[in-house]
Amino acid sequence: NTGKVVIVYSDYDNSRYATAVVGTISGTSVSFGTGVVFNSGWTEGMAIVYDSSNEKVVVAYIDGGYDPAYSLIVKVGTVSGTSISFGSGTVLDTAGTVSGTFDSSNNKVILAFESQGDCAASGYSGCAVVGTVSGTSISFGTIVEFDDGAGVYHGSATFDSNSNKVVIAYSDQDDSSTGRAIVGTVSGTSISFGSPTTFNSGSTSDIATAFDTTNNKIVIAYRDIGNSQYGTAIV
Repeated sequence: NTGKVVIVYSDYDNSRYATAVVGTISGTSVSFGTGVVFNSGWTEGMAIVYDSSNEKVVVAYIDGGYDPAYSLIVKVGTVSGTSISFGSGTVLDTAGTVSGTFDSSNNKVILAFESQGDCAASGYSGCAVVGTVSGTSISFGTIVEFDDGAGVYHGSATFDSNSNKVVIAYSDQDDSSTGRAIVGTVSGTSISFGSPTTFNSGSTSDIATAFDTTNNKIVIAYRDIGNSQYGTAIV
């Protein structure tokens, strides 16, 4: 709504603190405001989602120095001019990776992550949770497991606005890192899943997903480790 872009990153020159910066596009160039630290700790991974209903930026990150270590924390950001400010953090779980998307039909934030804590029945698990933004804070429903073996390592979530479904593509760590995708349905503050589908039978990593609103298709891009690590895409 402000006509800006937001980038979040781990600042290696500043003790790997989590930082956000607001960019303004003009023609074919972009200029940036001053970076804002939103986590003064060793930050391992991040996901950023724009909530178009509340006009807020939601950032999920893994804090390696938090107690317990590698806690997944979520904050809501508000853009003003060329700067951004954040509300208080909500701690979800301990995690290894995180991805996110916005469900525009239900006006919810969906996070998918590799759980190392509460969601993990044994070892690591692929888990998802529905978040609701209110002002500068966010609350969550019950965390749901969709894969019982480190399921979202190198994973990515996207929203299919044609079918009003969430799609999570992931590397199934307890099955030779096979590339799989699963469809989630949001209802209120919960999410349920169908059965996973294999999109790459070989070892898969570095997955990214996008939704094509013209053709109503999901595109999955990934590094095919089983095929000389070639960059590959599939519809």
